[in-house]
Formats: sequence, structure tokens, C-alpha cells
Amino acid sequence: MARVNGKRQTIDFLGVRKPVVAFAAIITIISLVLLAVRGLNFGLDFTGGTLVEIGFEQSVPLESMRDTLEEAGYERVSVVYYGTDTDVLVRMPPSDDPNAGERLVAVLEEASNQDLQLRRVEFIGPQVGEELRELGGIGMLLALLAVMGFVAMRYELKLAAGGVIALFHDVIVTLGLFSLFQWDFDLNVLAAVLAIIGYSINDTIVVLDRMRENFRKLRKVEVVDIMNISITETLDRTLATSGITLAVLLSLLLFGGETLRGFSIALIIGTIVGTFSSIYIASPIALWFKLTREDMVGAPKEGGKDPLDDLP
Repeated sequence: MARVNGKRQTIDFLGVRKPVVAFAAIITIISLVLLAVRGLNFGLDFTGGTLVEIGFEQSVPLESMRDTLEEAGYERVSVVYYGTDTDVLVRMPPSDDPNAGERLVAVLEEASNQDLQLRRVEFIGPQVGEELRELGGIGMLLALLAVMGFVAMRYELKLAAGGVIALFHDVIVTLGLFSLFQWDFDLNVLAAVLAIIGYSINDTIVVLDRMRENFRKLRKVEVVDIMNISITETLDRTLATSGITLAVLLSLLLFGGETLRGFSIALIIGTIVGTFSSIYIASPIALWFKLTREDMVGAPKEGGKDPLDDLP
């Protein structure tokens, strides 16, 4: 962070708040339209399908199995190790073929030159997937409501509104990108979205806490300047946290395999938009609601003294 004469140089983040908030609003609206028109590409966790457990004599790379099944005409197949690297769990879209498990094993046997053991075949109906989808949506809604309640109790209403709107922006934009690119939305991605809610509000709370402190310390500074100072003071922490988080998530994306791909992508998007919203959405929204010093520390009573006079 740049310093002038040993002091931190304040960055005028809110000087560009109008075009940045307009951009964020446009992206949010586009995301909502995408969700309404295209929807999410729900994975097998939510749509139901066929579950096949197979035992191998020797380990076979998952990528090799996925390529073999894709070449054989199997689409949207999930292949993961189940316990050990010789036990494999294959999930595929619903099928009316009662011999779907045997046919899949035959394809893998031919490609691997091993004698495979078909351990179980389970058919998960679309009704079960629909119930999971509903429960997942309810869980996400309850998480948002819980965070909203916490922020509303902890902060002045105008400041809390900025934090809550920033949180909604993060979730909607993340879901909008999944709708745009039609990435699979499964239980792992749902878990990532719930994690985004926690990460985003934590990042925003750090900034809001510093603002509340500075409103009490900086008596003769304008509201916009106090916000800029607060964001600047927490910027090092914000960038360090986001940078370390992104480094871990990129490692998961590159080396975590297909199973963690959607989870990693969702959290990477959430970390980036969460960092953006904690700086450029939460504070401008509070200003839009005309946040004043009196909202934070109380207005002086008629004939009395300023509440700030009692502060150290």
C-alpha cells in the first residue's frame, strides 16, 4: 500500500461508485434474467439417475474411465473413487434399461482388460432429486435470512442494508454465471454457494466494523472520506485473505479432479465478487440510503452536548 510521509495514502474508492454500482446492477439483472430463462443445469444429485458401484482388480485413472464412457456414448457421467482407488462409483442419467449396470461394466472391462465386479446398481428417481433441489433451495434461503438477521442486529439499518444487498449480489452473480455457461449444479456447488455466503459477509463485516470505529474517532471528517479511509485501512487484509483463498481454490481446480471442479469454480467466482462487493457495493448502498454521522453515533440532544464528546 502506498504511503506518503510515513502515512497510508487513502484511496478514493467511492469516487467511482456511481458507474461501478451501475455496472454491478446490470450484471445482477442479467444474472436474474439468465436464471429465469435458462435456469441451472442441475446435476444428477438433483435430477436423479443410475448409480453403479464397480470393483476393479487394479487402479484405473478416473480420466481414462471418463474418456472411455464418453467414447461409448455415455453423456453427463460422474466417475469417482469410492473408498479406495479400486472401488469406483459411476453416476449417469436416468435409464429405462434394466441392464444398464451390466452394459456399463462390459464397456469398462473391454477398455481396462480386467475382470470387474458389479457390486450394486441403484436407480434414483427424479422425485428424490426434486426433493433434494427443494431442500437445497430452502437451506440457501435460511442461510441468507440468518445472515440478514445477524447484520441487521449488529449494525445501523442503513449500513446493514448495504451489507445484505452486497451478499445477494454475490450469490446471484455466481448462480448467473453457472446458468450462462451451463456448468453442472450439484450438491458440491450448493455447498460452495453456502460457503460464499459466509465468506462474503465476513469480508464485508471487517469493512463495516472499521467504518463504525472511524465514525467515532474521526469527528471532523466527511462520511464519504471516512468510508474511503476505512476501506483503505482494511484493504491489505482483504487482498491477503482473498489472495490466499484463491491460491488454494486454484490448486483444487487444477489438481482436485472432476469431482471438485464445480465446487472450486463456484468458490473462485464467489471470492472475487465477494471482495468486489465488500468494497464497491456495501458502502455505496449505505450512502444511497443517506447514511449520516448521527446514524452511527446519535444526534446531540437539544441544549445538550454531542455524544462524541463522551468518547475517548
